[in-house]
Amino acid sequence: MTFGDRLRAEIAAAPMSVATYMARSNAAYYATRDPFGAAGDFMTAPEISQIFGELVGAWLADRWVAAGSPPRSVVVELGPGRGTMMADMRRSFAAAGWAPEVVMVETSPVLRAAQLRAVPDAVHHDALAQVRDDATTFVVANEFFDALPVRQFDHTPAGWRERMVVATAAGLAFAAGPDDATPLVPPALAASPIGSVIEVCPTGTAIAAEIGMRV
Repeated sequence: MTFGDRLRAEIAAAPMSVATYMARSNAAYYATRDPFGAAGDFMTAPEISQIFGELVGAWLADRWVAAGSPPRSVVVELGPGRGTMMADMRRSFAAAGWAPEVVMVETSPVLRAAQLRAVPDAVHHDALAQVRDDATTFVVANEFFDALPVRQFDHTPAGWRERMVVATAAGLAFAAGPDDATPLVPPALAASPIGSVIEVCPTGTAIAAEIGMRV
């Protein structure tokens, strides 16, 4: 049975939230392939030109100097892809006389291997919470937050309902869940017109808050 078959069987047994559907699909997708570049499914800025990473690295080096050039520092990249951007950034770090510890937060075995080919001395962790917090920290997250799972909410005539993925005779489809989701809708958006669809990203909010605490 393929991953798709297992996922469809699970949804046939019970509707699944969009966030859970995205999380499950993302985990299977990134864990089994390198999706970047001309031979992959999409292209990111670091894969197009080294200038992008070098400029980001130059800016980070400037911030390190502005912070007083602390001797204990770490650069953390969330979702580092193939490690291309970190390799490019490090050229700018070296030009500024900066040699921070490099940490990559990545769970995909396939991508970890690619990252170590690009940056052999990188330290890997599964989550930001595992990264040391006793050094001056700089965090980079290029095209990371936009790939995180989101929860979606439909404003129906019956009120706010969470959008679910359901199984139909024609395949998978969206449907409104049965429960009132008003408490989960941001208050500023609660009065949106009937027919509105909003989304929130609790995972992204939590990670952003953790970054804020660290830097």
